[in-house]
Amino acid sequence: MARQDLSVRSKLPIVLVAALALAGCKKENAYVPPPPPQVGVAKPAQQPVTPYLEATGNAVAYNQVDLEARVEGYLQQINYQDGAAAKQADTLFVVEPAPYLAKLQQAQASQQATQAQLVQAQAEYQRQATLLRQDVTAQNTYDIALAKRDTLQANLLNDQAGVTQAAINYGYTQVTAPFDGQVSAHLVSIGGLVGTPGPTKLATIVQLDPIYATFTISEQDMLRIKGEMAKRGIKDVDIDKVSVEVGLMNETGYPHAGKLNYIAPYIDAATGTLTIRGLLPNANHALVPGNFLRIRIPMERQEQTALLVPDRALGADQSGAYLLVVDQNGVVQQRSVTTGQLVGNLRVIATGLTADDKVVISGNQKAIPCEKVAPQDTTITAEAGPPRAGKS
Repeated sequence: MARQDLSVRSKLPIVLVAALALAGCKKENAYVPPPPPQVGVAKPAQQPVTPYLEATGNAVAYNQVDLEARVEGYLQQINYQDGAAAKQADTLFVVEPAPYLAKLQQAQASQQATQAQLVQAQAEYQRQATLLRQDVTAQNTYDIALAKRDTLQANLLNDQAGVTQAAINYGYTQVTAPFDGQVSAHLVSIGGLVGTPGPTKLATIVQLDPIYATFTISEQDMLRIKGEMAKRGIKDVDIDKVSVEVGLMNETGYPHAGKLNYIAPYIDAATGTLTIRGLLPNANHALVPGNFLRIRIPMERQEQTALLVPDRALGADQSGAYLLVVDQNGVVQQRSVTTGQLVGNLRVIATGLTADDKVVISGNQKAIPCEKVAPQDTTITAEAGPPRAGKS
C-alpha cells in the first residue's frame, strides 16, 4: 500500500509539467473588427425638369349665396330636392303671397283713385287759369285749384312709390336662384314662420363651375412670379395668361388646369404672405369648395436638366437639409444641400450636389459621417405615386 502511494506521488510532477507545456502552446484571443456596413449608393438622376412654384391651398366657390326669406310669413312651398341643381331665376321657396298680393292691389287701387282725382283737378286748374286771364274769376279761386292739383300730383307720386314697394315685397315672397348652382338642404320646413324678426336663412346655393383655387405665397415667391411675368412680357392686368395646375390629395399629378385670376395688391404684414387665386373649369364638379389642393405654377417655359435623388434619402438638422455621400475612400460625408420641387418620388437638388457624387439611398441608418462603409452601386429610379406639394 505504501509503494502504491509513492508511485502516485512520483507521477504528479510529470503530469503538471505536461499540463504547463500544453498551456504554453495555446494562442491568445485577438479582436477582429467587423467589416464596414453595406449601404446602397447611386449617382443622382439627371432629367429635364420644368421649374414650378409649388404651394397648397383650398378650393373656393365661384359664387355662394345664402337664400333668405326677406318678408314675414309662413313658408308655403319648397320647389326643389335637397342638393339638386338649379338654374338662374328658378323659384326655390314660396312664402305665403296672398297678404302681399292684397297690399299690392290696395296700393294700385289707391294710385288709380288719385290719378282720377288728379285728372279732374288738372281740368279745374286749367279752367280757373283761363277765367283768371279773362278777369272772370278771383285770384283766390285760381290759387285753390292750383294747390289742389299740385297736392294730387304729390299724392300720385306717393301712391306710385307705394305700388313699387308693395310689388317688391310681393316679389320677395318667391325666393329664386340668383345663378346656376347646387342648392343645399332646406333649413325651414313648410309651414314654418320666416322673416321675423329679420331675414331667415332658408338654404345656400353654390356655383361649382368654374371654381377658385386660393392659396398664399411668400414675398420671395411673389417676386419670382413677378419676374417670370416680366420675362414673358405679361403685365399685372394680364395675369390670366399665367397657368396654374391643381391636384387633389388622392390624385396623381396635377390634372386640373386653369389660369391665375387674382393677386392681392398687398402683403399681409402679420404673416408675410400674399394671397393668390386661380380660376379653373369644373364642369364635372371634381373640385368642391373646401377641398385641400396641391397647386403649382410653371415658372419657365423651357425645361432645364436637374439633379434628383429619392426624397427619403434626405435628412434634416438645425442647419437645414442634407445628404449622405460616400467619397472615393468609402468614407461617409454629410453634405448640406438646397432642395427644390418634388417630381414623383424624387426631389430636385438645387445646390450642394454634383452629378458624380455617390448618394446613400439605402441603409442610411448604417452610414455614419466620417466612418467607412462598403458602398453597393445601384440606380435611382422614379416610383409611381401621387406627388406631394412642397416649397421650391
